Amino acid sequence: MIINNIKLIILDVDGVLTDGKLLIGSDGIEYKTFNVKDGMGISVARYAGIKFAIITGRRSEAVSIRAKELGIDYVFQGISDKKEILIKLMNDLNVSKEEICYMGDDLNDLPIIQEVGLSYAPNDAVEVVKEKVSVVTEANGGHGAVREMIESIIKGQLDYNALINDYIYNKHKILQ
Repeated sequence: MIINNIKLIILDVDGVLTDGKLLIGSDGIEYKTFNVKDGMGISVARYAGIKFAIITGRRSEAVSIRAKELGIDYVFQGISDKKEILIKLMNDLNVSKEEICYMGDDLNDLPIIQEVGLSYAPNDAVEVVKEKVSVVTEANGGHGAVREMIESIIKGQLDYNALINDYIYNKHKILQ
């Protein structure tokens, strides 16, 4: 367990929220597979007061739809300079680097990984990223890595069992 005070979790998409595969139909529409366990983790963390952002290099309507379903606060797509968005979020939300956790899996995530207080990578991330992050999850991207990270963060901040009980009994709509 890592003791922390995380107020904002920033996620990459491909290889983190998804398994990194791109399915592109002959009509040019991109399809992605998201893990419902990750979705439930995001829902619980949001219930606990943690804000979420997505910063991804690709643009996809599927990401917009999923982010809206989960109530993700900030979504940035088609971003080549992720660190620039990190600085914008820090200023807009008045959070310090130590209050931010980032999960990424590839080279374009390194600039943020090296700036935030806590960083994670899925087990199937590229080696150079796994060497730089605070924690490597047991799960692969798109297979519960985000949920594993979220549970670790929450357990370092709150009474996890009390939060889950409160969430289950007081939440009207549980999102996955």
